[in-house]
Amino acid sequence: MTDDIDSDDTFSAQRDRVDAPIRRLFATYGRKHWFPLSVGVVASVAAHFLSLVPPFILGVAVDAIFPTGSSKPYELPLLPQAWIPDGHVGQFWLSAVLIATTFAGGAVGALVKGWGLNKFAQSIQHEIRTDTYDAMQRLDLGFFAEKQTGELMSIMNNDVNRLEQFLNGGLNVLTMIGVTVVGVAGILVYLNWQLALVTLATVPVVALFTHKFVQIIQPKYAEVRSTVGRLNSRLENNLGGIEVIKASSAEDYEFGRVTDSSQEYYDTNWDAIRTRITFFPGLQLSAGLGFVLTFVVGGLWVFGGAPLVFSGDLTAGEFVTFVFLSQRFVWPLAQFGQLINMYQQAVASAERVFGLMDQPTGLDVDDAAPDLAVSAGDVEYEDVSFGYDDDPVVEDVSFEVEGGDTLALVGPTGAGKSTVLKLLLRLYDVDEGAVRIDGQDVRDVSLDSLRGVVGYVSQETFLFAGTVAENVAYGSFEATREDVIAAAKAAKAHEFIEELPDGYDTEVGERGVKLSGGQRQRVGIARILLQDPAVLILDEATSDVDTETELHIQESLDALLADRTVLAIAHRLSTIKDADTILVLEDGRVVERGAHGELLAENGLYADLWGVQAGMLEEIPSR
Repeated sequence: MTDDIDSDDTFSAQRDRVDAPIRRLFATYGRKHWFPLSVGVVASVAAHFLSLVPPFILGVAVDAIFPTGSSKPYELPLLPQAWIPDGHVGQFWLSAVLIATTFAGGAVGALVKGWGLNKFAQSIQHEIRTDTYDAMQRLDLGFFAEKQTGELMSIMNNDVNRLEQFLNGGLNVLTMIGVTVVGVAGILVYLNWQLALVTLATVPVVALFTHKFVQIIQPKYAEVRSTVGRLNSRLENNLGGIEVIKASSAEDYEFGRVTDSSQEYYDTNWDAIRTRITFFPGLQLSAGLGFVLTFVVGGLWVFGGAPLVFSGDLTAGEFVTFVFLSQRFVWPLAQFGQLINMYQQAVASAERVFGLMDQPTGLDVDDAAPDLAVSAGDVEYEDVSFGYDDDPVVEDVSFEVEGGDTLALVGPTGAGKSTVLKLLLRLYDVDEGAVRIDGQDVRDVSLDSLRGVVGYVSQETFLFAGTVAENVAYGSFEATREDVIAAAKAAKAHEFIEELPDGYDTEVGERGVKLSGGQRQRVGIARILLQDPAVLILDEATSDVDTETELHIQESLDALLADRTVLAIAHRLSTIKDADTILVLEDGRVVERGAHGELLAENGLYADLWGVQAGMLEEIPSR
């Protein structure tokens, strides 16, 4: 059995088409939210800068208030000399006030930074998730036939959330690194440029480490995101088919398949983690080396004068400032690796998000197309052919249905009946030929107007989590409760709905699991009757109801569909024997057409199908 879930990443082709995903993220979404971003960045810069001030003030105070052999005057840049007290006690308390003020200012800056960056990240997260969903839901059905639901959920949840984490945490770390590195370097150079070179000597080593890390980790994170999607697909697939799993005693088999998918994720994720945890200690060691060198050279300098090739004096206060700030310098260098890590994960996620968003719709949609104008409701198929990935399903199908008439499609399983009708709704587009309503090609009118005119009841009615009334009114969102009840009565659903615990307000559960198949089908029919379409497609609409219920529904349909154009598929031929025209499909082609009596008289495929259902034949004879 082919296992599509375990195949290569189904989004690799989409990802490959995405250029500069992070730049696109900011260009497309960031510009609209420039204000919170600006506030957050400015506040972050201010908060991180203020955090560098206390060590500098401490160094000045040590040299001025606590002389250790070479007293220096109490001077601070940007602080007027007139504000500085003459005595050491006053200078001591001034230092304490200034240090406390910088801490308070840093706290305020952190608060404002948190608001700005979180507002920015959350806004973009919301917009990109909704835009991705909107782009996805407008794709043709062929796309969903090829993709796993879990994979799509992984993109709209995991990948979008990872982008939010980068936009918030990543920008904060980037600002911290930029301000700290530039600020510390500036202060150290200002105090003693020679010792500053010692502290900054490890920067090239850190840069080399980081460059190598990026080269190694980027493909690993792309593979991690792919395996997450495949694992989610496996889990979603199994949860959706849990009834079949239990009925087939396949728990052990499915446990094995989930284990394999989870192991694949474990292996790829652990590979990325090993690379990351190997890189970070090495980076921290390199950055820490700068602190050790600063401490050793600076300490020797204070004790015995300038060592080696160095010259000039280094005071105890300057040494204290160097020790504090060089330690502050080590941390952002180590954090730089974390930033690169977050960035590479964000790139992998952004590629998947934009890859899905850029997926061609599969339909040639003209936003300026006119609305479909319906008069008689005539439907025409002219030489229509269609296939999936060069596999022909429908070939040279032609027929006409006059407004108000009923046309039925019958044929063996896989003959292409459902596909033919889905072409009318443009769930797919024809490869050749044309489908028209009242002479208008369905490709030349707006999709909304087309799907407002054509109602569709499938053989498997899907109900959304919510109440019965909400599901009946789905697509007719302005309908009143009276309208909902009238439609339910017409579909012979009112009686069983009234017997439910909360009547029309009963929750149906996910996918309508609290209702039987026949009940779900009648709710679906009520939904389409409420929409009151001019053209109605019934794709084996009574396949999940018992004979008695089918008769009730058929009675209501006979009365209510008299003025509509109806195209119906039925596996029970008795339900369509009164259709104005019956088309018999085999292997995607129309092999017979006519009324019920005419087709029986031809003694062809239709007569064989009728004979099998009537018990006159055991199987369809070979021809």
